[in-house]
Amino acid sequence: MRAPHLSARAMSEAATLIPLDNVDPVLVEALLDSAFGPDRHKRTAYKVRVGVDWLPGLSFAALDAEEMLVGTIQCWPVALNDPEGRAHPMIMVGPVAVMPGHQGQGYGQALMSAAMAGIDSRAPLPQVMVGDPEYYGRFWGYTNEWTQGWNLPGPFERHRLLVRCENPAVLPAEGMLGPWLR
Repeated sequence: MRAPHLSARAMSEAATLIPLDNVDPVLVEALLDSAFGPDRHKRTAYKVRVGVDWLPGLSFAALDAEEMLVGTIQCWPVALNDPEGRAHPMIMVGPVAVMPGHQGQGYGQALMSAAMAGIDSRAPLPQVMVGDPEYYGRFWGYTNEWTQGWNLPGPFERHRLLVRCENPAVLPAEGMLGPWLR
């Protein structure tokens, strides 16, 4: 039986967002496997963030009305390394994962909004992600306009490499995205 679609208001009344570090990592891994499959570790996004831990202040979990884990979002410290070897720090957003039976009910949108609200507007780092430009552009201002010269350490669909930035003039025109190993 398919779960009914919840409006954003109904979802917010039924769901609770909590810091992701309050959730057992085994449950998070099981959710990610359910949402993306057990071979998800082979994806290029995993290579971008290899060797770094997700950012606790920007990573959240969604619990349903029965306090069951139904979604997560993780944000990661990454850098765009330009051709001169300079690292330009950024935040990689994702994965945004929602249990298959709960997708389309507003959990992912609530998780994204929480992560974006947590970014300090006084000194925001550019946020990068691999995702649907129409969806993430419409709600949060992500675009692929400035990422055409950027590369990832594996295969990717160029139009899905997105960035959100207060001042795009600071973005390098070219570079390789990888972990921010300070």
